[in-house]
Amino acid sequence: MTECPVCEQGQLEDFQVVKAQQYLRCQVCEATLLAHGCRLSASEERAIYDFHENEAEDPGYQKFLSKLTEPLLERLQPGMAGLDFGCGPGPALAGMLTEAGMAMSLYDPFFHDSDQALKRQYDFLTCTEVVEHLHQPAQIFRQMDGLLKPGGWLGVMTCFQTDDARFANWHYRRDPTHVVFY
Repeated sequence: MTECPVCEQGQLEDFQVVKAQQYLRCQVCEATLLAHGCRLSASEERAIYDFHENEAEDPGYQKFLSKLTEPLLERLQPGMAGLDFGCGPGPALAGMLTEAGMAMSLYDPFFHDSDQALKRQYDFLTCTEVVEHLHQPAQIFRQMDGLLKPGGWLGVMTCFQTDDARFANWHYRRDPTHVVFY
């Protein structure tokens, strides 16, 4: 058995096999994870991200991102420093927050791999549609915690897995870059 990379407390046990993809479940935190042997290589993962159509100017995409920006901006003061962690190739969220008066930095291991962005602390971090891609979630959450100033805000946006009976057909599971479901 393998230790859960989300809570680092529980052991992973067999959950479901869907079209030859094996999924495991933590008995402590109930995270569901794609087995290591079923995951894409980094280059295969990057190739899929290159086809994402998350255009910063797309009003529909901006509306989608506003589910995070609107409640976050209610808690922030103009001029605060933020990091868009996992921003992707076209950092639309960072652009929206910059327009709202925030000072934004970017980090993404595939598109904005900046060590400088990871060497300071921020008033807030955003992490939209990222946590489902993390191979070592607890490690990355500790890293993000260290990037936040005391009292800082972490804005996370993901879909939660709430119905085991519908897991096999769930749209979020079918994205081959998604490896962990909360």
